[in-house]
Amino acid sequence: MFHAARLVSTAFVCLLSAAIVRAADPDKAPDAGRVMRDKVAQFAPVSVGVDLAKIAPAQRFTLKKIIDAARYIDAIYLRQVAAENPQWRNQIAADPKLSDTLAYFDIMYGPWDRLDGNQPFWGAKLRPQGAAFYPEDLTAKELEAYIAQHPKEKEALSSYFTVVVRDGARLQAVPYSEAYSDRLRPAAKLLEEAAAGAPDQRLAAFLRARAKAFLSNQYRESDMAWMDLGDGDIEIVIGPYEVYNDDLMGYKAAFEAFVTLRDQEASKELAKIQSFIPALDQALPLAPEYRGPRRGLESPISVVDVLYNAGDNRAGVQTLAFNLPNDEFVREKKGSKKVMLKNIGKAKFEKILVPIARALVRPDQVGKVTFEAFFNHTLVHEVSHGIGPGSLTLNRNGKAVKTTVNQELKDLYSTIEEAKADAIGLFGTLFLIDQKLHPETFREEVYATFLGGFFRSVRFGANEAHGQANAIQFNYLKEKGAIEKGADGRYAYAADKMPGAVKDLVHDLLLIEARGSYSGAREFIAKYGKLPPDLVEQLAGLQGIPTDLRLSFPILEDSRKW
Repeated sequence: MFHAARLVSTAFVCLLSAAIVRAADPDKAPDAGRVMRDKVAQFAPVSVGVDLAKIAPAQRFTLKKIIDAARYIDAIYLRQVAAENPQWRNQIAADPKLSDTLAYFDIMYGPWDRLDGNQPFWGAKLRPQGAAFYPEDLTAKELEAYIAQHPKEKEALSSYFTVVVRDGARLQAVPYSEAYSDRLRPAAKLLEEAAAGAPDQRLAAFLRARAKAFLSNQYRESDMAWMDLGDGDIEIVIGPYEVYNDDLMGYKAAFEAFVTLRDQEASKELAKIQSFIPALDQALPLAPEYRGPRRGLESPISVVDVLYNAGDNRAGVQTLAFNLPNDEFVREKKGSKKVMLKNIGKAKFEKILVPIARALVRPDQVGKVTFEAFFNHTLVHEVSHGIGPGSLTLNRNGKAVKTTVNQELKDLYSTIEEAKADAIGLFGTLFLIDQKLHPETFREEVYATFLGGFFRSVRFGANEAHGQANAIQFNYLKEKGAIEKGADGRYAYAADKMPGAVKDLVHDLLLIEARGSYSGAREFIAKYGKLPPDLVEQLAGLQGIPTDLRLSFPILEDSRKW
């Protein structure tokens, strides 16, 4: 998912490190309070929601119950990041002098700075590679060796929906339904209550199925029901989805929630793209022998305004859009759904992307940066997660082995998949222009906005999936001459070289996925996945432009009256 959309590069961190002070070491730096205030100030406060008149009275009971359930999901995610998080938060909250530290802890969902390579800004404990999904001392090598010795336990241990714990010499997989039962049971009850009052029976069916999944740990049925929601006014995501927090193996799904209201008119406009998805899939630059089972290409598109979000998608950098579900079985049967968060996208574009583009993009091109191009690229990015390789059949020692891209690329999957989706997002938008869905004049708006959007995204760094994906694109396209740096230090696109360079990038990334090549992914990331030092310096000089958004939700107060 473009989770559309996450820290600062290692070199950038080094530039800032002299100024960074951890709250645990106040004696070493008397300006610790100022540093924490500066950290919080990186996130521009934005109130998100809709005019209450748009929420029909018949929908309000259901929305209130869903939001209450989402708060339990938020609490689960805090524990998934670190089991000690609730205790640490209480410690910080007890000291009035640490109010900015508390604010930043809440933004980051823990004491590790997602804009600083997950370095601790409070306390000294380093973030475990596997978050709280595994024993802290467990290594990937040990887990892989254990699975090789106990092949019958592979499915449970590598499941998206289990926590791995030690039981003496054994490794045991504990279902989420057990590990988080104290939160999932009340959340399930609230979803049942929401379903009972839901005016849309498709929504009611999904809520009941998801409530059941919280208790059974079986999510496929409810993912199918989510794909059947159709064009109702309420769009909701609630449950475990993305694996970005699992840096050990890339297996474990984090809990999150989106509670949104559909913009019906905008959804109908963007849904025109749906008819082009099969043709885009066929147009991808990948040889026939590498094309695996065709995924379901049903691809409903929703444009929504966020009322409330929680958990994984709210931590650190805010998501612009998402493409779900992630279950390859469901994708092959039903396709996937793209959901665009319009009010979040508009805020990011106005408060962050445009000011950055004015600073770093050549003046004759910066005027071509438009919200329409930004929003369109985000949409096609999300579409791109649902096409290309998914399920694989690989030859191992003469035997055909069924697997998935995710399982083969493991901890490198998120980086390659995000780079693939971004690159196909640009490739696909150019394809749509060629198909006359957009006017030819849109082409240069797309190039300029992609370039400006890159500088916005790359400020999240090259230490995690989205950051490395951005660095890959920049370095690759620059190597091909499609991005140029002028004598004044500003950047420009080369319109004549962009199409070929983008096509080559898409091909190389698709080939890595189609082959399930972990070594190929590692080499590609090693070659292209770091930001150039001169760009790092320029990014460090973007003073006064926020890095991202800090959301507040008026509906929390309004719903108390419902």
